[in-house]
Amino acid sequence: MHQSHNMSYAEYSRKLDTRLKVEEKRQREFEESQKMIAQVDRKLHR
Repeated sequence: MHQSHNMSYAEYSRKLDTRLKVEEKRQREFEESQKMIAQVDRKLHR
C-alpha cells in the first residue's frame, strides 16, 4: 500500500475521500492494463 499509493493502510482506511481516490486510480490502471493486453493479443493473433 505504501509503495503504490504513498500512504499507510491505516490512513487509507481512515479517510473516505483518500480511499475513493486510491480506488479510482486502481480502476484506471486496471483498465489501461486490459487495453494493453488486448493490443498485444491482437498483434499475436493476426
